[in-house]
Amino acid sequence: MRITVILVLLLFTAFPQIGNAQKDIFLSNRFEQLSEDHKILAILPFFSRLDLDEELSESELKRLEEKEGYAVQEALEHYFGRGRKRKKFTVEFQNADDTNALLRRNNIDYSNIDRYTIKELSELLGVDGIISGNLDVNILLSDGLPSDYSFLDYILGDANYGRIGIKISDGNSGKLLWKYEQEISRKSGKNTEELIDKMMKKATRKFPYDKEGRRALR
Repeated sequence: MRITVILVLLLFTAFPQIGNAQKDIFLSNRFEQLSEDHKILAILPFFSRLDLDEELSESELKRLEEKEGYAVQEALEHYFGRGRKRKKFTVEFQNADDTNALLRRNNIDYSNIDRYTIKELSELLGVDGIISGNLDVNILLSDGLPSDYSFLDYILGDANYGRIGIKISDGNSGKLLWKYEQEISRKSGKNTEELIDKMMKKATRKFPYDKEGRRALR
């Protein structure tokens, strides 16, 4: 009986965390106006910051942070690519390889992309908007989360791996249109792709370029 009560209390405290995710979504009140003519968006590699337990050289840490940033870019491309096949979105998404090739052709890489404005990057890439974001984690998410955890860990969520934020900016004005932030826990997914898939599915009805989400805005 006592164990049952404890489990019920744990479930009661865990479920509100799920609902709170929606509070981490921002939508500009000028979204309809600024995105009216949007047809294609580019996904940039994410700015990542690693806070790992192990001692690493500065160059190795930067290499791993770059690896994590590109992993999120790739995971988002896969997610949007699956949706495009189902005609789920109102815009297209530039192929990430093309995005990165265009950046390299203009001497822009992971180390200096933050020196350019959203408007400059949009013009260079030939897109209407930019998807970018930040990843702050204490684990190599692209390598997968640890699998050795108990049922109690799963119920509690253990949201101690960090946080991810995805944002969309208008290419012409540089204005922030949409932003979604979420803590990363054991229940977020076993790797980068699963994290992005679960995260974006949770935000579907609030994602402004989703056809259902777009209708909800009107």
